[in-house]
Amino acid sequence: MARIALDAMGGDHAPAAPVAGALLALQELDAAHSIQLVGREEVVRAELDRQLAGEFASMRDAAAARISIVHADDVIEMTDKPSVAIRGKPKSSMVVGLRLQADGNAEAFVSAGNTGAQMAASTFILRLHDGITRPAISTLFPTVKNPLVVLDSGANVDCSAQELVSFARLGSVYAADILGRTNPSVGLLSIGEEAEKGNAVVKEAHQLLRAAEGINFQGNIEGRDLPMAASERGPIDVVVCDGFVGNVLLKFYESVAPMIFGILGKHGVTREQISGALSHLDYASVGGAPLLGVKGVSIICHGKSSPKAIKNAVLVAMKTVESNMSAHIGQALSRAAKSEDVS
Repeated sequence: MARIALDAMGGDHAPAAPVAGALLALQELDAAHSIQLVGREEVVRAELDRQLAGEFASMRDAAAARISIVHADDVIEMTDKPSVAIRGKPKSSMVVGLRLQADGNAEAFVSAGNTGAQMAASTFILRLHDGITRPAISTLFPTVKNPLVVLDSGANVDCSAQELVSFARLGSVYAADILGRTNPSVGLLSIGEEAEKGNAVVKEAHQLLRAAEGINFQGNIEGRDLPMAASERGPIDVVVCDGFVGNVLLKFYESVAPMIFGILGKHGVTREQISGALSHLDYASVGGAPLLGVKGVSIICHGKSSPKAIKNAVLVAMKTVESNMSAHIGQALSRAAKSEDVS
């Protein structure tokens, strides 16, 4: 049995989207699992009742048995600074939801709220695994083959070479546990495949990754390799970069499907004709990105998340819990530390 704490006040379309997403997720989750809607009880209760009286009327019994509301007085706004999550609003839906997990009353937390605040609060409340100095946001990027794990996609604008190596370890565990990849191949994003290409941090990271045990390092890869999930040296499962580059890349990826729709629309091709082929480019189909490195499960969603996106984020959270990924990350980091001590 797993309990997923969902921030009912987080995101541009809260509480409607989180509540609807929770109800959609219940339809796909095993009956033993439940969802905790965290937020201002009166607001969340009114929205839940409204939806159960309308589109989700058939789920009234299931909701009564498997959805609970956990009251939180406050809300972290998208404009709030990350430090507000810890100092200024300790009774916010985000902090209360994360504390449910830290206190053993939930197995995962999902939010479409302020990303910086969620990262700060997750780090402070759940704590980091030994060997990690900062967590990373891992995002699945669609390709013509299999999805790629890209990290960091926005948590850390500036990174050291050692942190990029840590990201490679985190991404490798994610690719193995969530995507089922065996001995995942890791590529370091740069401006050329040669070891001497890139800025100082990337060049140092390349050398560290080559020497690192437990990482299947392919070498440098370029932006053109991502859509194919492969370079001339073979398939790629994990792409490592700093959060500045990763977030620029993520925002570009999100614009690809609308661009293609627009171009083909000018030539008389209807949205219905191409929507199926491009559906995997829709971020809502992925739902949420795990914040890797924290001791627990914290899923970060797009601020504009729809009910479908929230639903899929809850499913990602459940798969992350069931795979025991956080514990596996701790084990991988422990093995790496012992290896470094021996060498």
